[in-house]
Amino acid sequence: MSLSTVWQVLYITWVVSEVVIAVGTRTRKGGGSVRDRGTLLLLWVVIVGALTAGNWFAEASEVGHLAHAQWLRLVALGMLVAGLVLRWSAVLSLGRAFSSNVAIRASQRVRTTGLYRWMRHPSYSGLILLFLAAGVHTRNWIAFLMITVPTTAMLLYRIHVEEIALREHFGMEYIEYSGKTKRLVPGLY
Repeated sequence: MSLSTVWQVLYITWVVSEVVIAVGTRTRKGGGSVRDRGTLLLLWVVIVGALTAGNWFAEASEVGHLAHAQWLRLVALGMLVAGLVLRWSAVLSLGRAFSSNVAIRASQRVRTTGLYRWMRHPSYSGLILLFLAAGVHTRNWIAFLMITVPTTAMLLYRIHVEEIALREHFGMEYIEYSGKTKRLVPGLY
């Protein structure tokens, strides 16, 4: 199986898994306190737009193309696998407490074990790694920026919205947890 085929299979698997996560874990009114502020829809618009625009630009233009950088495809594949493992591990470890929209269920607790011992938002860290992989895979620095900048900015906004909801719901428990644990990158941010 070629590197290109492996990339395509994993990339399609990622996209399908995101649709399954979005549909299967969305909290509806009555299932919890929904505090999404429209970020789920906006996130999907930004993701689809950035990936489409970045991949189109990389295919349609030689501007920004990194010639003789085929090795970046292997790097991108490694990042894709790492991003998938991180994203899926975070989602699975939260189980029913995970929601694709910003929502908190009455029975939910602050998770401080597993991946959540090192970072508050490992599923978003996984997503950012996946967007970085998609950008690197283009082998075009302009396409890389087109994919990564808007998606990362949108995720940072969504984290802001989510953290407001978590602080309001859990109070001091979440504030103390936030003081000990970084958002996305252990020990850095």
